Order: sequence, then C-alpha cells, then structure tokens
Amino acid sequence: MKKLLDLYKKYEEIVNYIIVGGCTTVVSLATKWGLLFTILSAKNAWQLQLANIISWIVAVTFAYVTNRLFVFKRKNKANWKEAGKFYGSRVFTLLLEMFIMWFFVTLLQMNSHTWVIVWTLVCQVLVTVLNYIISKFLVFIKDSDSHAKK
Repeated sequence: MKKLLDLYKKYEEIVNYIIVGGCTTVVSLATKWGLLFTILSAKNAWQLQLANIISWIVAVTFAYVTNRLFVFKRKNKANWKEAGKFYGSRVFTLLLEMFIMWFFVTLLQMNSHTWVIVWTLVCQVLVTVLNYIISKFLVFIKDSDSHAKK
C-alpha cells in the first residue's frame, strides 16, 4: 500500500488530471444525453448541434474549476485572463479534433465504424495530452514561474 501511495504522490498531478478528465467526460455525456432525451431531439440537426455546444460549455466549465482546484491546486483567485486561456486552449484542441476527423474520416473516406473509432481514439489521446500540456505551461502557471517571467 505504501508503494502505491508513493507512486500516487510521485505522479499526483497526472493521476488527478486523468480522474478529473474522466469526471469531465461523464459531465459532458450526461449533459448531452440529458438534453437529447428530454427537451432536444437528435433527429433535428440544429438541436443535436445545440446539445453538443451546451454539453461542451458545461464540460469545459467543469474542467476549468476542477483542474484549477484539484489538479494544478491554484490557491489564488480565478481571473478572466486565466479562464480565457483555458477556454481558448480547449477551443483550439476542439478545432484540431474536428480537423483530424474531417481529414481522415470525411476527406480520405476512412468512414467505416472501425476507422471512426480508431480516429476518435487517436484524437482523444492527442487532445488529452495537448490539453494537459497547455494547462500546465500556459494556463495554470505556478506563482513562482509567473514571477520569474516578469
């Protein structure tokens, strides 16, 4: 048990990021499905996209708060600049994911169920890694790092 605890302490930030990411996925899916199975319809293209947008906003907001508090353990008061960087980075990785899916699935017509799953998983890994790197080095900069840059 001590070895497991030592391992957690060594990789605490990454482990917490994975846990928060899993919770963010649950929030995103619950929001999307909650909307689509109650007040919106997946059969209507506009309503489907509205559900996607709303679930993205709710999930990214949840991710910002939980990453700030539990992953990067920011003690100072949240500010608009930090939140803007976080949302902006998430928009960037969302657009990157959309481009990859469009390029491989639509343009190259790798659109069988197997390929869609493969490219979705590739995107998820890439986006998760990029989101962590961007959050760690551009959004939730440690106080000592931000003072050194001034």
